Amino acid sequence: MNIIGRITKNAEINTLKNDKKVVNFSVAINDSYKNKQGERIEQTSYYNCSYWISANVAKILTKGALVELSGRVSSSAWIGKDGEIRSGLNFHTSNIKLHGGGKKIDMEEQPTAKPQNATALIDETEDDLPF
Repeated sequence: MNIIGRITKNAEINTLKNDKKVVNFSVAINDSYKNKQGERIEQTSYYNCSYWISANVAKILTKGALVELSGRVSSSAWIGKDGEIRSGLNFHTSNIKLHGGGKKIDMEEQPTAKPQNATALIDETEDDLPF
């Protein structure tokens, strides 16, 4: 499955007991439709995302960035500390494409190696299209 949305806060790297690292972040996806009365209804869905392949990708997953994710969806439900039933959507991410936005990264402070499976779309000024 593919989803496209904006990151709601900077990604965090969590280290598990076996020293395995996971990058956790959340994405908001906006959708709209018209109801029977013809009114436009706006709806936002939030996904809690996890990425296990490389922790290096966390530095480009910043609040406001537009990302395209490939992976699988799951849902979870639990009882909160207040006794209320809670639920959430999870997205187990296998591929990330960065489309732009978010916090600017100071390239002098960042290593030159690109994170695995993370692709930034580049605006090319020269192409071979006839129009």
